[in-house]
Amino acid sequence: MDDIENRIKSLNIVLPKPKAPVGAYVATKIVGRLLFISGQVSIDKNSKLISGKIGKELNNDEGYKAAERCGLSIVAHAKNACGGDLNKIKSCVKLTGYVNSTNDFKDQPKIINGASDIIAKILGKKGEHTRAAVSVNSLPLGVAVEVDAIFELN
Repeated sequence: MDDIENRIKSLNIVLPKPKAPVGAYVATKIVGRLLFISGQVSIDKNSKLISGKIGKELNNDEGYKAAERCGLSIVAHAKNACGGDLNKIKSCVKLTGYVNSTNDFKDQPKIINGASDIIAKILGKKGEHTRAAVSVNSLPLGVAVEVDAIFELN
């Protein structure tokens, strides 16, 4: 068993099953040595959408956990795209996080830390990345958070 899989096991992390796209796009695409992961929405471990606005229906901690679930979905899709071998990932290049929040909400980075932190926990040094955390008025299906990612492959 490799280091990343051992880390996942030691952290008691269960990756979700990668969900098929619900629109006219693909979940993952490899271009050269870059792996692009389409936006992953906040879905809990029971496959229920985590919906609502951060700063209104959901607090910062709930938003952080919603972003963490997005991060887990990203890793699950990356693993699938790499034929089950996360060691094919050289590094996480960038995350872009979208936070469905109230107009006066200013803690978007704290919310998207949920995705950043879980990816760094799983991938270690390979999980360090650049990032944007953006507030939006609405997200598909009313979800609280959506995060997409770019990885570099070996």
